[in-house]
Amino acid sequence: MPNSSSSVKTLPGFVPLHQRQRQGTPQELDGIPWLHLLSASERSRALAELRVGDALPGDYVCRVGKPITLWFGVVSGLLKMSSDDTRGVTMTFTGISPGGWFGEGTALKREPYRYNIQALRKSVVAGLPVDTFHWLLDHSLAFNRFVMNQLNERLAQFIAGHEIDRMNNPDLQVARTLAALFNTRLYPGVGELLAITQQELAYLVGLSRQRVNLALQELQRRGCIRIEYGGLRVLQLAQLRSETFNT
Repeated sequence: MPNSSSSVKTLPGFVPLHQRQRQGTPQELDGIPWLHLLSASERSRALAELRVGDALPGDYVCRVGKPITLWFGVVSGLLKMSSDDTRGVTMTFTGISPGGWFGEGTALKREPYRYNIQALRKSVVAGLPVDTFHWLLDHSLAFNRFVMNQLNERLAQFIAGHEIDRMNNPDLQVARTLAALFNTRLYPGVGELLAITQQELAYLVGLSRQRVNLALQELQRRGCIRIEYGGLRVLQLAQLRSETFNT
């Protein structure tokens, strides 16, 4: 999703995110989906290594070319995955909603990041050291299944992303992007109400805020969503995903 509009800027004067890490609260840890799949000993090791950080709007969780040290997940808030082309134009791949973990392929290969992950709003981000990630792969069948399902869902997501890029109807682009953000297998913490502003959604879709507003009004008129204070509530997820959505 090309987006030539200016993105959220990193705010000056703040301590880097990796220096703001802390232990997670019981409520935050309860929202990490794969923790509940582990045995007692596996969970104990993971909890000893897990850290969370409070990301501010514009903070980079990871950057293109940096070596991987952590496998990341979103406890709350909203992140975007993107990269910049040779012209300096930002290409947004996807948004990452609460409950979502990402970068399994990079962690498996221990290769440098090929994308940027940036906070669109104040978010709580969790990180598991990549060595612990591999230890869990070696010792937990349930964790392996979780990672395999993640990779499968992520592949389907990026195939859908290519389809969105080729759509000429902005209403349909917004509908598909919202449907992707409400993927409960990838983002089990999102619920029915997504905390997102029209400007944040515009960053993800690659359209102007004004055009996104028109699309949301149309989707609300069709009964697919309801615009609420602080976010969007999906009423007809199947309709947002449907290939027969009337354009």
